[in-house]
Amino acid sequence: MVLAVAGTTVPASAAGAGDVISAQSVSLYYDPTKLVKVPAKVWKILYRSTSARGTAVQVSGTVLVPNGSYSGTRPIVGYAMGTHGLGDQCAPSALMQQGKDQEIALISLLLAKGWAVAVTDYEGLGTPGLHTYMAGISQGQAVLDSIRAATRVPGSGLSASAKVGVIGYSQGGASAGWAAQLQPSYAPELQLRGVAAGGVPADLQRVAANLDGTSNFGLSAAAGIGLNAAYPELSLDAYLTAEGRTLFTDVSDDCGGAINSKLSGRRLSQLTTTDVMNLPAWQARLAETRLGSRTPGVPVYLYHGDNDEVIPLAVGQTLRRDWCNRGAKVLWTPLPAPNHVAGAVEGAPLAITWLHTRFNNLPVLSNC
Repeated sequence: MVLAVAGTTVPASAAGAGDVISAQSVSLYYDPTKLVKVPAKVWKILYRSTSARGTAVQVSGTVLVPNGSYSGTRPIVGYAMGTHGLGDQCAPSALMQQGKDQEIALISLLLAKGWAVAVTDYEGLGTPGLHTYMAGISQGQAVLDSIRAATRVPGSGLSASAKVGVIGYSQGGASAGWAAQLQPSYAPELQLRGVAAGGVPADLQRVAANLDGTSNFGLSAAAGIGLNAAYPELSLDAYLTAEGRTLFTDVSDDCGGAINSKLSGRRLSQLTTTDVMNLPAWQARLAETRLGSRTPGVPVYLYHGDNDEVIPLAVGQTLRRDWCNRGAKVLWTPLPAPNHVAGAVEGAPLAITWLHTRFNNLPVLSNC
């Protein structure tokens, strides 16, 4: 068996984390009418990564290299997408090709700096199997491996010795945070200079409590589905009521908006037969998925909206405290954003400016 890579072949047995399985030139667009094309060379890729349980998996993603030359070695940014949903049709690589992904506007700010961008679809989103939504270890490894893969795409011109940064918000903020924590042991060869993480759902149990009974309960349910996909011993289905089983099955292939719409205002207690999240198996995995128990290997820019209705500000403040107590260099920035989505818009330019300082080796600022 061989793996096709843009006209070349690689023995399947030789493929490791970050190895490219396939790479196809594609075009991305800013709008669904496809009138405005993203000015970059773009590849849809399939690459090797590692699941939360340490098994080899295939993950899809996108690599973007700005048109035009770059003075010196072009930096690479791993862009960790926010919540898209659970169905394969929601994968960022698919939506960006259709001109339907709003985050392409933020990615374009990175391209305007002349930086290459690697965007993972995460495990199970656009590839066989369920999306392991909010399984932080899987997400962080998928981000790091997308950067590795970017340097291995034939014709990308990207160097394995390039300076690297990671940025993400919401689900992407958790993924970025996990990339920061995992990189020293999982991808030590990457020249990671800094990680910018915003609106981070660092503690899933606290976030779930905040979302219970609200219009955003679907996000909590999706996280339950995602963790169950990552860790089958959680046996979520065994604790669902008949209605809960019907609803959870229905949304397991939906995008984010539909998930929230179908589950708006519901409570976990209405759809389960026991207090699932306090079961020993769930408590163990929730603790494992909680950010802050490991020290990031690089400086972190951590930002959060003061009025975030999805992920309480206190969750971000606790993550700041945990990382600071472990000796990390953290620049914490609360934002006057009126809601969760606005936090992404307000914070991205600040985060990108901070990444620029890291790529230029300016002094590290911390307000721990």
